[in-house]
Amino acid sequence: GASSPEEMVEEAVRLGLEAIALPDHDGFYGVVRFAEAAQALGMPTVFGSELSLDSVPRAGSPDPGGSHLLVLARGQEGYRRLSREIATAHMVGGEKGKLHYDIEELAEAAGGHWQILTGCRKGHVRQALEVDGIEAADRELRRLVDLFGADRVTVELTHHGVPEDDERNASLAKLAEMHRLPMIASTAAHFANPERRRLAMAMASVRARRSLDDTSGWLAPTGGGHLRSGEEMSRLFAQYPNAVTAAAELGRECAFDLKLIAPQLPPFDVPDGYTEASWLRRLTMDGAQRRYGSPEQRPDAYRQIEHEL
Repeated sequence: GASSPEEMVEEAVRLGLEAIALPDHDGFYGVVRFAEAAQALGMPTVFGSELSLDSVPRAGSPDPGGSHLLVLARGQEGYRRLSREIATAHMVGGEKGKLHYDIEELAEAAGGHWQILTGCRKGHVRQALEVDGIEAADRELRRLVDLFGADRVTVELTHHGVPEDDERNASLAKLAEMHRLPMIASTAAHFANPERRRLAMAMASVRARRSLDDTSGWLAPTGGGHLRSGEEMSRLFAQYPNAVTAAAELGRECAFDLKLIAPQLPPFDVPDGYTEASWLRRLTMDGAQRRYGSPEQRPDAYRQIEHEL
């Protein structure tokens, strides 16, 4: 995104929104700043993450492949479970951007504590709808329901000012009705306000490692990817008024205070002859010896340890 967590929260407050979710890709990278800013301004917070189900690095391509699963935590237990699954995926992958999740294992780990949104165009349902039509999308939506439960799957409508918006939303609304699923209207914002759109384009080009000229055909329209007021959303989704109120209701259901503000920690006592950093290295290497053996036995583990230290 092209706006800081603080900017997103400030704009959400200005627009009179009832809650805001800030799901990053495969992690909770901005949640401390997000939680602190929201707490200071009295904005209810929803925490989640957009999981990359295929091991496809996002950097270096204007349109990375793979599928995404958008997960919102329904309270602190949902956050703990989601955090655990993300950490496991990072450990198995061993490298940022190369992760591994098993969607059936994710469904088991959720235990009813997550809300699954059909998400962006990289979500299973929208991918199937775009490539193979509504019957394929129906199969993908039914699979999500079978895995996570009908009360834990929500169909997400977005409107970013592209020609396909109306047709896509009509199909998604039909699917929601067929499966008797809740449906929300979401901004799916990548920046706080329209003034940030040019920066958003530049950042997308940097991620793709290409010039703006080279990525121009891949970039989404710049006018729609920002936060909007409830009044504006009601105009955009006049055909689906319940989807706007349902979004506010879902925000209220899932919002909680993470209380992540860390205490002021004193310096650690370390043995004579050590600094905190050298004592951490000593403890780490002692533990690595017990767990992995020598560096010759597990060079990959010791390479990762050096990187983390």
